[in-house]
Amino acid sequence: MKFYSTNNKALRTDFKNAVFNSLPADKGLYMPEEIPKLDPLFIKNITHYSLQEIALEIAKIYVGDDIPAAALKNIVEDAINFEAPIRFLDSETGVLELFHGPSFAFKDFGARFMSRIMGYFSREDDQLLDVLVATSGDTGGAVALGFLGVPGTRVTILYPKGKVSKVQEQQLTTNGQNIRAIEVEGTFDDCQALVKQAFNDPEVNKQMRLTSANSINISRLIPQTFYYFWAYAQLRAQGISDVVFTVPSGNYGNIGAGLLAYKMGLPVTNFVAATNANDTVPRFLTSGTYEPKPSVQTLANAMDVGDPSNWVRIQDLFNYDLSALQHLICTYTYDDEATLAGVQEMYDQYGYVACPHTAIAYLASKAYRAAHPGTYASILLSTAHPCKFPDAIPPALFKQVKVPAGADYLARGEKQAVPMQANYDAFKTYLIAHK
Repeated sequence: MKFYSTNNKALRTDFKNAVFNSLPADKGLYMPEEIPKLDPLFIKNITHYSLQEIALEIAKIYVGDDIPAAALKNIVEDAINFEAPIRFLDSETGVLELFHGPSFAFKDFGARFMSRIMGYFSREDDQLLDVLVATSGDTGGAVALGFLGVPGTRVTILYPKGKVSKVQEQQLTTNGQNIRAIEVEGTFDDCQALVKQAFNDPEVNKQMRLTSANSINISRLIPQTFYYFWAYAQLRAQGISDVVFTVPSGNYGNIGAGLLAYKMGLPVTNFVAATNANDTVPRFLTSGTYEPKPSVQTLANAMDVGDPSNWVRIQDLFNYDLSALQHLICTYTYDDEATLAGVQEMYDQYGYVACPHTAIAYLASKAYRAAHPGTYASILLSTAHPCKFPDAIPPALFKQVKVPAGADYLARGEKQAVPMQANYDAFKTYLIAHK
């Protein structure tokens, strides 16, 4: 399988180079040269496969001969060593819980797969691999734990000061070893811009071997398709074949993976993009004009993205056909007041405590069903465990949160973060001085 740049379809590179380069030189994003259709028999018999078996089947398509089959099997089984169950709230609505990995967020799927892919490719290299990542909350923790202790790698995480939860910050800043954190005076968009500038800086790249762990990296996107197929397998096991996925959407990597799965042959009726006040894509789908704006801080901080990187991939998947996107993707936007009401309603009606992102998906799922009645399963993606948001969930309700086993590490260690202005010269100086 070869990969091209969204800015130049004539450019072609293999999987290894796409993973390590992260961004093509022309500042596009890598996409597979073709979207393979899975064997219809595989879809028909999907209930016979485990999550890990489904993941391996998909990974083989994109990785090809770059990694031997036995080694890829070991990578998948080591990376995806946790479950992603659907918990039904009622007969029509289910929650796909994607927070059962070590960082308690859906980003574990991509980060763990990516870290092991990079570790495999780097096993015989002498040069240190520097992984840069910008985070609005959950990505950084997943990447930190995914790469912690991986030989030959060093991770630098940029996060916006005061705009991640205390628990998220602990996951970013207390690891030590090969993980370091930079606390940026600015927004997630500022952090993301600094990372992108570094990748396009010849002087930095001459001195360091850089790669990205953000969802701009194709090896983050591919493993996120795994859980869409796994969700469908769980539904088919219950005799359900029609499904609408509602996805909390910030940088649009999560729903982008779902749309990639759809292009691969996953039967999906519709996708619902659930957003907070950062509504660049909903406005685009309404007006046809893409007008990014500075991100604003909300309770659902992992979605605080004003200019989502992965939207260009989604447009590329559909050949920039606005009508096709409008047909397949519905969007609903909610402010913090509505988000809190959604958190409370999920608990009052179902005894389910959800994180703010999941609550937004719940509200969007309700709105979609009201506008589109029918006999389908409405599956909302729960992207993070509520234990990560003690400041965003009302105290009385947060007391009902069951902290998962293994979360005790969050109380250990002191914060280690370098304060920095949202200034590329300062970031560049830091990188070169600490190479």
